Amino acid sequence: MSEITPIRAKWKGTMTDRERFNNQMHYRPFDRCFNMEFGYWAENYEQWDIFVENGITTEAQANEFFGFDKIAIASGVIWMNPPFPSETIGETETTFIIMNADGLTAEIPKSGHSTIPHYKESSIKTPDDWQRVKQERFRRDDPARRVDVEALKQAHPPDRDYPLGVNCGSMIGRIRDMLTFEGLAYAIYDYPEMVEDMVETACVLVEDYLDQVLGQVDFDYACGWEDICFKNGPIVSVPFFNRVIVPRYKRIGDKLHAHGIDLWYTDCDGDVRPLLPGFLEGGINCLFPYEVNSCTHPAELLRQYGKDLRIMGGVDKIELAKGPAAIKAYLESLIPLVERGGYIPFCDHRCPPNVKPEDYLYYLDLKQELFGMR
Repeated sequence: MSEITPIRAKWKGTMTDRERFNNQMHYRPFDRCFNMEFGYWAENYEQWDIFVENGITTEAQANEFFGFDKIAIASGVIWMNPPFPSETIGETETTFIIMNADGLTAEIPKSGHSTIPHYKESSIKTPDDWQRVKQERFRRDDPARRVDVEALKQAHPPDRDYPLGVNCGSMIGRIRDMLTFEGLAYAIYDYPEMVEDMVETACVLVEDYLDQVLGQVDFDYACGWEDICFKNGPIVSVPFFNRVIVPRYKRIGDKLHAHGIDLWYTDCDGDVRPLLPGFLEGGINCLFPYEVNSCTHPAELLRQYGKDLRIMGGVDKIELAKGPAAIKAYLESLIPLVERGGYIPFCDHRCPPNVKPEDYLYYLDLKQELFGMR
């Protein structure tokens, strides 16, 4: 791989990235804002001249290119293994029909542009289907689930200067991926015992992983992924979420808290407000990447929940696409949030290609001016 020449220097600071992240997210004094972003659409690497001309093709390269602070995540085999074989099983004039790694039959455009596939059918429709897939692909005794703890320790030594998270997976979002949105909605009512067993399986696999690594590696935070909300709220009912999902969060949270990990974010798009009390009850106390247009300005929730809540993200990508004046107005609205702590601003999902590269560079420069060291 060719060497990356950064286009921007790393922000100056008096703390390590690890110290800064922990202090900022725990409402303690910090030297300047933790500087990070959540990545880019695949099209950005093909359309942004600053990426094309400098050979930037991955998020890791982009992070180095822009001089961001370092943050890392450790994970194990905590979900389906082996995945379903990904293959093309048919095509139309404009689309390919594929089987994806979740066992879904999906239709994707031949043009290759980024879009959510049109899912046609799931491999799991009945409890019998689930039991077969569970035995084949969710075995707790799968050797791949054993963690090489010594290698993990060497990769992330205790004297590292960056924050390290432990992946706590997904209790329901990945199940949605296997069943489809509609499939999950029906299954909750048609086969509630099956869905709860799927959630329990997801929880146990995460617990098995945590039992191997907690106490062996000094983690700074926990993270997870759900994506179970859209612009009108959650795709599962709040009573179902509170009855089935929250108790599993609590079990995982108990393990984290026993090892001193008290910061846990989950990546969930859309309007998370109906689920937020359940998240907090279960131990998830940070939202990421916090989509503004599906929810509200981050100040609203931080004002409502105080220091019980943290947010990472929340820079409106719609405003980024409008140019410098809109970018400046929006970032200035975030100044009080950064100053109070518990909030790290970055684009509220992967930055889309309709944001002009020159405007993105202006955004990064303005972030440094407003949130870097004075």
